[in-house]
Amino acid sequence: MIESADVYLYFNFRSPYCYLASKTLWQIIDDYKVHFVWRPLGGWDGRSPPDVAVKKLPIARQDMARFARRLGIPVNPPPKTTDPTLAGAGSLLAEEKGLLRPYIVEVMRKEWADGMDIGQLDILLDVGESIGLDRDELASAAQDPARQAVLLENWNEAEAKGAVGVPTFIIGEEIFWGQDRIEFVLEYLREKRLSRL
Repeated sequence: MIESADVYLYFNFRSPYCYLASKTLWQIIDDYKVHFVWRPLGGWDGRSPPDVAVKKLPIARQDMARFARRLGIPVNPPPKTTDPTLAGAGSLLAEEKGLLRPYIVEVMRKEWADGMDIGQLDILLDVGESIGLDRDELASAAQDPARQAVLLENWNEAEAKGAVGVPTFIIGEEIFWGQDRIEFVLEYLREKRLSRL
């Protein structure tokens, strides 16, 4: 019997489905013996390309609204021009500081509940400061080319493992794509007898 499992999460802050996942994924960490492997993405990585996204937008908005109603959470989409790259790079600092969970929750709330452009550095810094990150340190991290390069490396890794979108959870050879697959992640971990006692 295995003692714990590595759970990789490929996540793009611009994805509405990652917003939904940010409200429900924590049971994986709280209730199961896992090593959570954070893999943020930037730009369009993990999302539909712009020409496809335009066609999908009306359906995606309806779909997201249904899930949001089920969860009882607000939805106020950000500007279409919002770039998630700064937020993704900044999340690496939040992880280093032990603040990844509040960072994810609050950045997604600012973007998808308040409708703010988290690609604007000042907005991102306000969020970071509210959870205990130093503004100057976060500004430096978010704009750091080396950290931004990690985001692309993460997407290359995801594609090599077979991921096609976000959010994607990968445990060994098992790929769970979409926020509505979190229940299957939990089921898989239960079957592996990894529940915390």
